[in-house]
Amino acid sequence: MAIPNIKRFRPFCPKCNESYTLMAVLPKDTNVDAFLADAVNRHDHKAFSDGKVQQSKIRVGQQKQKKAK
Repeated sequence: MAIPNIKRFRPFCPKCNESYTLMAVLPKDTNVDAFLADAVNRHDHKAFSDGKVQQSKIRVGQQKQKKAK
């Protein structure tokens, strides 16, 4: 089920040098540029970089094995 009035934005963070996805439901009379500027200022750089590293990790080692019957 999707929320019909949700907007997806891809602001660029100059500190991280990357874009990230931001989804929000904004009122009609909201200034989108001001909202995105504030969102970039509030962006958590450490959590974003940690999540990116964790997502790209490759699991190496013992894998779960199937039991033979």
